[in-house]
Amino acid sequence: MLDAAGIDAAIARLEQDMPGLQHGHRGLFAFAAAWAERHDAILRDTPATLREATSLRLRRVAIRWGVADGVRMTGQFPALEAADAGALPPPRHRVSHPGG
Repeated sequence: MLDAAGIDAAIARLEQDMPGLQHGHRGLFAFAAAWAERHDAILRDTPATLREATSLRLRRVAIRWGVADGVRMTGQFPALEAADAGALPPPRHRVSHPGG
């Protein structure tokens, strides 16, 4: 049975191995089957009390690698948040050009 640190290590190894799994299993179904074997092995060694959280973590890995359906976050986040709307710089104005 894995403890929390063992689960972290197993998931980290899986993340590191994903490029190799994808390269070695060129078809999507073969890649998904290889993923499922690793997924099941990790969950099989996970205590019942940690199984739900581990399953969710594995699902996020699967979504990132395209072997599970789900939304990948690709949006951008602002580096800094403005304290209030008044702290934002004024909007830029368009400059009209003669003849255009």
